[in-house]
Amino acid sequence: MTTRAPLRLRTGAVTVLLGDDAARRSLLAELDEDSARCRSGHDLPAVARLCFDHAVPAPQRAQSVAAHGGLAVLLADRPTLGLDDAGRRTVLQALRSVARAGTAVLVDDVDPVAALAVADGALRVGVDGSLVADDLGL
Repeated sequence: MTTRAPLRLRTGAVTVLLGDDAARRSLLAELDEDSARCRSGHDLPAVARLCFDHAVPAPQRAQSVAAHGGLAVLLADRPTLGLDDAGRRTVLQALRSVARAGTAVLVDDVDPVAALAVADGALRVGVDGSLVADDLGL
């Protein structure tokens, strides 16, 4: 088993996972909402993971994202799965709005390139599970 340094997400930012799909899925599956901590080591009570069924329309997804505003961390697990381009934009903009309000948002999307449109940074996940931060030249 590989020991990994704690994952640190920027507050008020959207971070997109990049890399091999299986490696991204594995990393996201390892994240435990109950183990999130702030910089000073205190537990963060407000961490949520959002996953959507194919049948959930974009407006409902965007409303659900907005309802999670004010959390410390939001894990968006394939938030645009099954949506058309317009629906994708709607959901991704909702994630961006939640981040602007101070939430750290981590996105693993079926179309990570589309998610980069609202990203402040990215984490590249290697097939071995390694992580490399990328500020996207910002």
